[in-house]
Amino acid sequence: PRSRGLGDVYKRQARYRHTNLPDGCRKIHKTLITNRKPLSNMNTLLLSINWNPNPELFNLFGISIRYYGLLWAVGIFFAYIIVHYQFRDKKIDEKKFDPLFFYCFFGILIGARLGHCLFYDPGQYLTSGKGFVEMLLPIKFLAGGGWKFTGYEGLASHGGTLGLMIALWLYCRKTKLHYMDVVDMIAVATPITACFIRLANLMNSEIIGNPTDVPWAFVFERVDMLPRHPGQLYEAIAYLILFFIMIYLYKNYSKKLHRGFFFGLCLAYIFTFRFFIEFVKQNQEAFEDNMMFNMGQWLSVPFIIIGFYFMFFYDRKKVAKK
Repeated sequence: PRSRGLGDVYKRQARYRHTNLPDGCRKIHKTLITNRKPLSNMNTLLLSINWNPNPELFNLFGISIRYYGLLWAVGIFFAYIIVHYQFRDKKIDEKKFDPLFFYCFFGILIGARLGHCLFYDPGQYLTSGKGFVEMLLPIKFLAGGGWKFTGYEGLASHGGTLGLMIALWLYCRKTKLHYMDVVDMIAVATPITACFIRLANLMNSEIIGNPTDVPWAFVFERVDMLPRHPGQLYEAIAYLILFFIMIYLYKNYSKKLHRGFFFGLCLAYIFTFRFFIEFVKQNQEAFEDNMMFNMGQWLSVPFIIIGFYFMFFYDRKKVAKK
């Protein structure tokens, strides 16, 4: 047998040294020793941000208050304030504003839920009666019988956008407001809501990125111990930037920009960014692994085309007709 050198002694000591470390460090140390990652990867892991927040903010009389729902509510609240300001700024009757929130809320919720079920997992929800019920109601049937309330597990932004556009069309039919005026106002407020929704995804450790060695990588401990792109954070920052752009344009150029411009800018910016950010995000479903572009990218393309159309061609076409 070969003699044991000093390196062997160090390796043997390192294997057991993690037993004296705190729990969080012990898991990282054990993972590093077990997987024997190259030094560059080890340094990346040590520099990355360990992310494992409790999704529940607090429990009130048995009711779980989660960051996810709270951040959704904050995003919708900011959108409510911004759109309300625009209604007043444009001298639109206050009574016409009151029902807008309900149209938007249910349009987004129903569209996002159906979008997830139909675009990403139709086999789960359309092949059985129980699956169909789970698509419509926020419950899950248990294997041993019975059911439990889970909330809607799975919402798709593309479906939410489509649902919102349909809901606003119904709203405009009732209030007799011009459709493009309404979607322009909603578009100004949409980015801040999208920002908070992505922060909600971050708190849930969902929609994670691919493994990476960048120094700002997140280790989503609820998923695995690999440093990954914080894709949710990338999107949240991008949407926050768009929000400031929207506010600047509205305050300074709203009277000079044609109808549909804000709507087009919102779609083109958000879904163009969404198309490219998907390259550093993990696919949501296994069937996407064999696709040239994943489902989110394919679904983004029509919205990008529509967005550029309303930014650059919609008003010109109307002028030409006149």
